[in-house]
Amino acid sequence: MTTGDEGGRSAAPDGPWGRPETGFEAFDRLWTPHRMAYITDAPREEGCPFCVMQGKPDEETLIVARGADVYAVLNLHPYNPGHLMLVTNRHVGELDELTDAEAHELTAMTQQAVRVLKHVSGPAAFNVGLNLGAVAGGSLSQHLHQHVVPRWMGDSNYITVTGHTKVVPQLLAETRDLLAKAWGEVGR
Repeated sequence: MTTGDEGGRSAAPDGPWGRPETGFEAFDRLWTPHRMAYITDAPREEGCPFCVMQGKPDEETLIVARGADVYAVLNLHPYNPGHLMLVTNRHVGELDELTDAEAHELTAMTQQAVRVLKHVSGPAAFNVGLNLGAVAGGSLSQHLHQHVVPRWMGDSNYITVTGHTKVVPQLLAETRDLLAKAWGEVGR
């Protein structure tokens, strides 16, 4: 049981996963209740959050750019500053279900996202990828979205794990405004 002074880690294995017969008795637990927002804050009565946001103002939803079949939006729970997601307009969950136009625009907008992030914040590298299905880590796996995460040498993305602190040096609205402005200015 966590006493509150271990930074979110359990002092000793507890619950069913702490039983020796499970093989998990040596693991620490890192409790991340802030991640429950992916489950509890989703507007279930309104439908898919990615579908709902398409009908709202870009500044309110942190949408950076819109294409015919795909839009770019900042992640509400970013791994790093500038963490973008490229989301299909159509509610589709599988890569192999995309139309040719959707697949092409997803790739083109991912390329533009990389260009814009290089221009605005000069990262050293990127993580780009899809989590297809809930088991693969897709928290909103019913609606396809590709992550573009800028990375810097020595970036502090693990401070959340070790220090229970997120280091995001800029408000999401400010990041959105910078990226939205640069989206149309940076050449393709």
